[in-house]
Amino acid sequence: MIPIIFGILLLIVMVAPHFLARSAINHHSEPVENLPGTGGQLAKHLVEEYGLTGVVVEQFNGGDHYDPKEKAVRLSSNSMNGKSLSAIAVAAHEFGHALQDYEGYPPLRSRTKMVAFAQQAEKIGSVAMLAIPVILGITRSPYATIVVVVLGLVSLGSNALVHLITLPVELDASFGRALPILKKGGYITGKDEETAVRKILKACAFTYLANSLLSMVNVWRWVTIILRR
Repeated sequence: MIPIIFGILLLIVMVAPHFLARSAINHHSEPVENLPGTGGQLAKHLVEEYGLTGVVVEQFNGGDHYDPKEKAVRLSSNSMNGKSLSAIAVAAHEFGHALQDYEGYPPLRSRTKMVAFAQQAEKIGSVAMLAIPVILGITRSPYATIVVVVLGLVSLGSNALVHLITLPVELDASFGRALPILKKGGYITGKDEETAVRKILKACAFTYLANSLLSMVNVWRWVTIILRR
C-alpha cells in the first residue's frame, strides 16, 4: 500500500508543475490592449537595446527556448505573435537566457556543457543496463556486472543532475532578468500585471524540477529491474 501511495504522490509532484505552467500561460494568453507589442517584438527590441550582437529572434515550432550554440531566441507562434502577458513573459524569459549567455553567466555555461554530456551519457547508460545479462553470461563475474551497473546508473543520473542545475539558471532568467526588465521598461504596469507575470515565470521555471524527478524515476526503474534478476 505504501509504495502505491508513494507512486501516486511522486506522479502528482512530477505532473503538477507542468499543469500549473500550462494553466498559468493559458489563463493569461488573452490579448492586452495596453501592451506596447507582441512577444516577438519585445524580444527583438531587447536584443537591440542591450546590444546583443549576433543574437536572432525567430519563430520555432518546437517550443520556447534559447539556443546558446546558434545564438537564437526561439519562440512558439503564440509567444512570437501574441500580444498578451504570457507572450511577453515568455519572450522576456528567453531573452534573459540570451543575456546570461552574452554576459558569460557561469551556471548557464555549466548547464550547456552538461546537457551535451548528459545526452551522450544517458545513451551509454541505457546500453550498459541492457548489456548486463550479456556481460554476466560471458564473464560469470559479479564484479564486472557491478561495474556496468554503477556506470549505467551514474550515466542515467547525470540527466537528473542537469535538470537540478537548470533550476537556478531558470529562476535567474525569470526573476533576476526578465521581471526587472519588464518592470523597469514599463512593459507591464500595475500590481495585477506584475502578479500574473510572476506566476507565469515561476510556474515555467519549476517544470525543470519535475523533469529532474522524472529522470530520477528512470534511474529507480532500472534499479528495480536489476534487483528482480
